[in-house]
Amino acid sequence: MKKATLVLLTLVVALSVAVAQEKVTLNVLNYQQADQAGYQEDVAIWQKFQKDNPDITLNMEVLFNEPYHQKLQAYAAAGTLPDVFYVWPTARSAVIHEKHLAKDLSKLLGADYLSNFSGAATDPNNQLGKYMAMLPQSFTYTSVMYVNKKLLADNGFALPKTYDDLKKMVPKLKMKGINVVMLPDKDGWPMQSCLFSTVLGRMAGNSFVDAILAGKAKFTDQPFIDSLKVIDNLYKDGIIAREDNQVGYGEAPGLFASGKAAIYIDGDWRVGAYITDKASGKALIPPSAQQSDFALLPFPAITGEKNPGVVSAIAGTGWAISGSIPDGSARLAAAVKLFKYLYSDEVQSIRYSTGAYVPTRKNVKANVEPLVAKVPVFYADNPKTCYVFDGMFDPSVYNVLNNGLIAIGLGTSTPEKVAADIQKAYDTWKASQK
Repeated sequence: MKKATLVLLTLVVALSVAVAQEKVTLNVLNYQQADQAGYQEDVAIWQKFQKDNPDITLNMEVLFNEPYHQKLQAYAAAGTLPDVFYVWPTARSAVIHEKHLAKDLSKLLGADYLSNFSGAATDPNNQLGKYMAMLPQSFTYTSVMYVNKKLLADNGFALPKTYDDLKKMVPKLKMKGINVVMLPDKDGWPMQSCLFSTVLGRMAGNSFVDAILAGKAKFTDQPFIDSLKVIDNLYKDGIIAREDNQVGYGEAPGLFASGKAAIYIDGDWRVGAYITDKASGKALIPPSAQQSDFALLPFPAITGEKNPGVVSAIAGTGWAISGSIPDGSARLAAAVKLFKYLYSDEVQSIRYSTGAYVPTRKNVKANVEPLVAKVPVFYADNPKTCYVFDGMFDPSVYNVLNNGLIAIGLGTSTPEKVAADIQKAYDTWKASQK
């Protein structure tokens, strides 16, 4: 009897050890741009996790920009989502939120863990599905003017405070082959997310967008058309070159840094494109010049604006865990371990130092270059925010706007026509929800 008990205990111990050492493979879909400063640090982050966790194998796929969104949509449609993947809290990742394809992190991680992050990051109302499908790593301002103030001063111009200030720069800078404002829009989303959303917030306000969603206003109403006219005038007045609609998102930072434009418009995350790449030791803008020659500013005052100074902002991107992973499984435990590592002080400090974002994790410290240090100052100087369009509407609606803004930029459509097209797309989408 004692012998049988001993054998049984030996088997239990052996099984326990086998379970503890069970090798788990996690499929991960990562969002990263290989030619941007911070890429090597990103690679190192993943390598360290793999080295420290030999019982977890990471099967990772890395994509960027539209290919990423297309692949995530395809995985969602096929029911083959990766275990851990990168997500937008809004309509950019609508299928994840609307179909509840990710674990509810408020339940999975608990209040004690989430207390390490800002309230804006952990508020489920800041996410499309009104549940915590992902944890925003930042609170993102999508519309920032990167201003080469030395170039402006060398040409006799002060920092712009009004639309007319921009317009006055056109003749002299154009004669020298310099664009006043560069906003690359070949990829479709930058004009909408990085400028038009702010213009709409200034001209019409969040209340107008709320009225559209409530069926009490239309895109064909004058406030929306007037917002589109601001974009139309930027091209007609020569402030933005029509050729920018043929410039890819990845190309523009190098062009701006080389002096091809006085001002570049993008999200706050784009500071990471200009700082020192630790792998090469080179920066598009040297730290000394970042400090003295460049400024981060909001878009200047627009004639007729109702909400002066507002800037489009939204809960930032972050990580999600697939809802299909069985509760209590070794795979879920591994996914949570990876997730918590990605949000650790160690990793968030690295992300902050590379200019990826200002973390929502509290009390993260990092040595940052001057341009990165200017981001939280920009936040403090511009506390009034407005909606980002693609955070409020379905892709079937905001993609029509994206295409319409390109058409306006190319001079092949009008604000009135684009507004009518968007209203038609919105009506079609709304009918499909019944």
